[in-house]
Amino acid sequence: MKLISRTPRLALAAVTVSLAMTVTACGGEGDSSGAGSPAKPVTITYWGWTAGAQQTADAFNKAHKDIQVKFSQITGGPDGYAKITNAIKAGNAPDLAGIEYAQLPEFAAQGLLEDLSGEAGATVKEKFPQPIQDLVTLGGKTWAVPFDASPQLLYYRKDLFQKAGVAVPKTWDEYKKAAAEIKKADKNVRIAAWGPDDPMLLAALSWQAGAKWYGVEGDAWKVGINDAASKKVADYWQGMAEDDLVAKASFTGEDFNKLKTEGKVASFIGASWSAGGHTVAFPKQSGKWGIAPLPNWGTASSGMYGGTTYAVPKGSKHVKEAAVFAQWVATEADAINARLSSLDAPSSALPANVEMREVAAGLFDDKGYFGDDDVYEIAGAQVDTIVPGWTWGPVQVGTNTAIQDAAGKGTLADALDAGQEAAAKAIEERGLNLAK
Repeated sequence: MKLISRTPRLALAAVTVSLAMTVTACGGEGDSSGAGSPAKPVTITYWGWTAGAQQTADAFNKAHKDIQVKFSQITGGPDGYAKITNAIKAGNAPDLAGIEYAQLPEFAAQGLLEDLSGEAGATVKEKFPQPIQDLVTLGGKTWAVPFDASPQLLYYRKDLFQKAGVAVPKTWDEYKKAAAEIKKADKNVRIAAWGPDDPMLLAALSWQAGAKWYGVEGDAWKVGINDAASKKVADYWQGMAEDDLVAKASFTGEDFNKLKTEGKVASFIGASWSAGGHTVAFPKQSGKWGIAPLPNWGTASSGMYGGTTYAVPKGSKHVKEAAVFAQWVATEADAINARLSSLDAPSSALPANVEMREVAAGLFDDKGYFGDDDVYEIAGAQVDTIVPGWTWGPVQVGTNTAIQDAAGKGTLADALDAGQEAAAKAIEERGLNLAK
């Protein structure tokens, strides 16, 4: 299915499904048929990679008689998405799968998902902020139920900032000045690290700056990965690297963690989900770290750094029941409790549904690791600053690879150009219309 060619106006919109409406639509618990015999429950299959997913399914099963969930753990990332895609094409896909926001349009554009507008569209509109709604709606149709929101945050070493005599920067200009002062105070310390292996961070920073990597014109996809806003971000961080104001380190390698352990980086860019893992990875640094809104370009703003949805793969015979479970997981306190309280490591994921944030916050105890800084309060406020209008494209996986490969060989501006070229080529190769 060529989603864009059939839907001239692609707008990311709200995808919310009210629990009450869906439960009513699917029948109450203990429905019976025949001579007073209880109806056989519908069993749906659910594939995901997040910790706590099994416990969430178990909690749902205890609370429902008419629907039961069978969960299967899969790997995240490209391998997991390949498994889901192959299963859909082979006709044996699960009824529900976890899909990140950035990958959702790619699945929808290839006709690999069921339209959830009727089952979940109303709830998404009612229970999720507009920027989150926008990420799960394409062509006016709801393709998934959101789980978390992930506006960017700045994590910083309070002691290192104090040693250098600098305040927490509110703008990127202030951040660059703080970087110079931190290096001056200790020649072995840099304000942050920067590596070529996280194209999603570059995307989030470009989003914050007002970039529009994808959009539509009429019935065609428009690609703007190397637009002016993105080039501004690329030039900023390229300059920081060339001026030796940031350490050169792979984000996915041990060298970045080694710098943190040794106290050689004074800040890093993350999201709410970063807090929980950080407390476990660096327990001896408790009390030294603080959390603040990400520096901006003059106006309070943020992009999304990660985030997950629940989508129904094409061919499911239990779309309605899968939507009931998806809505329950995202908007029900018992689901949040089951997922987060079962984890070996603390989770600080920020639910996209505002009503669930207090529940999640009550389950996260950093034991004073970040002092008086409340990650849920700070991150929750930043959701309102997410820049509207961002659209993920239908070829994001390949685009990320092209950006990462080019960033390792040249400048960040070169990487954006490579991403632009790769995205345009891939869109045409898939038979989708490309705006010229």
